[in-house]
Amino acid sequence: MMNKKYFAAAAVAITTVAFAAGCGSSPSSQENTDKTFTVGLEPTFPPFEFADNDNFKGFDIDFAQAICDKMGVKLEIKNMGFDALIPALKSGQIDMIASGMDATPERSKQVAFTKPYFHDGYVVVVRKDNTAIQGFESLAGKTVGSQVGTQGVDLGQAAGAKVKQYDANSQGWMELNNKTCDAVIINKSVALYYLQQGGNKDLKIAGKAKLAPDPVALALQKGNDAQLAKVNKAIDDLKADGTYAKLYKKWFGTEPPKE
Repeated sequence: MMNKKYFAAAAVAITTVAFAAGCGSSPSSQENTDKTFTVGLEPTFPPFEFADNDNFKGFDIDFAQAICDKMGVKLEIKNMGFDALIPALKSGQIDMIASGMDATPERSKQVAFTKPYFHDGYVVVVRKDNTAIQGFESLAGKTVGSQVGTQGVDLGQAAGAKVKQYDANSQGWMELNNKTCDAVIINKSVALYYLQQGGNKDLKIAGKAKLAPDPVALALQKGNDAQLAKVNKAIDDLKADGTYAKLYKKWFGTEPPKE
């Protein structure tokens, strides 16, 4: 995503964890259940991917597992630095990237992106008792918190707000709850997850999101059109049978937007 993906540092170690996928119902799926499908990610960006003790969790993890279930293969996770993901894909170390990656035109020169599965952006979060701020258009003259180095800072300044910059998102939530700022500008995905985890008791999203210019998609090697078609079909099937919506609501606390 915009925040993490611009500033993620390369990891010094690579960790591999294998997950057993359920057998598909078709004969072709049953024949392929001994095959491993290796997915690379950097697990430091909840709710998409994060480490919980020795386990990896998140929307991307569940989504990748569901895709592998549809294809009748075993999911294997490789944990590596975000900057190492595309080189690992191009060299054949991994079969797919599932790490909240924005499908930018520049990256499209190196990898083949699937159909989008999320579109992130920035939102304004306020306390529930705040009725004056209705979105970005209401921020002029207000004190707004946003993480240093992110587009949220630029958006706040462009709206005429006084922007307080902090190092971690947790500081923004603390200042908002302590009433030392009027609003926080933050990634939509992070905001939805925080509210879904109990933050909605005191906070709410005000107005509409400023969407990122590029959606989030999975990445595969260029030239492997057959594999890309399989993954895209799995994505279509997961959306058709309700699995995608179930996972989306699990991690973001709301129904996915209509396409």
